[in-house]
Amino acid sequence: MKIHHLNCGSVRRIEPTYEGLPSAHAVNHCLLVHTDSGLVLVETGLGLDDVRSPEDTLGAAWVEMAQPVLDEQETAIRQIERLGYDPADVRDVIVTHLDVDHCGGLPDFPHATVHVLAAELRAAIAEAPSRRYRPAHWAHGPQWRTYESADGEWFGFPSIQPHGLPEEIKLVPMGGHTAGHTGVAVHDGSRWLLHCGDAYYYHRELDEHPEPHPILDIVQTGSEVDHDQRVSTQDRLRALARDHASEVTIFSAHDPWEFGRLAS
Repeated sequence: MKIHHLNCGSVRRIEPTYEGLPSAHAVNHCLLVHTDSGLVLVETGLGLDDVRSPEDTLGAAWVEMAQPVLDEQETAIRQIERLGYDPADVRDVIVTHLDVDHCGGLPDFPHATVHVLAAELRAAIAEAPSRRYRPAHWAHGPQWRTYESADGEWFGFPSIQPHGLPEEIKLVPMGGHTAGHTGVAVHDGSRWLLHCGDAYYYHRELDEHPEPHPILDIVQTGSEVDHDQRVSTQDRLRALARDHASEVTIFSAHDPWEFGRLAS
């Protein structure tokens, strides 16, 4: 399958914790996957409405905290058009969770089936409007496809086969950040890519001796719903990175240096 790495919404500029890397805007890392049955978008980042009216859709508190660049050319729909695809061919969208910066582009793909864990959708509907969940992102009435529990296993993690999607795409639940947070695994023909969403925020968190990013960790710890579960998830990802580096490429949603390596 052909896979494109897209940054669908630059936010606050951050510094690395060691020499050799430049400062960079944190990203909203999305994947566009070309399957035999159509395009699959993993995450949406920020959408057209967010760029045009951020305080209405994202909320003033989130905008002040995240400092989004708000460039329409970074939206998924505009990038898909530039790649030569018809956005209407995005048949399926998978979101790791429903925080504003992960699902802001849903209204740009109103006819797509949106795959999400059931616990996440329940939490979003119950808690919105909040800084985390903004109902403007699903006011158009998405075609939700929800999943209650795992039906398989992937490298020792519980996994879910999304309805109607090929075996090369799996949901990999990773709790702690939100009530129904999931990773997304995609096989590119030679190895697996694992989009971990917000299960971690900075590549050095997967090192043998983990080192959180001082700015990103404020966001990470301030938004967790289950600390022990989040830490356990990171422990398991660290083991996966150590034991299966030749088979799986792991990345998170917001680390700009991971995105730079994979998108180049």
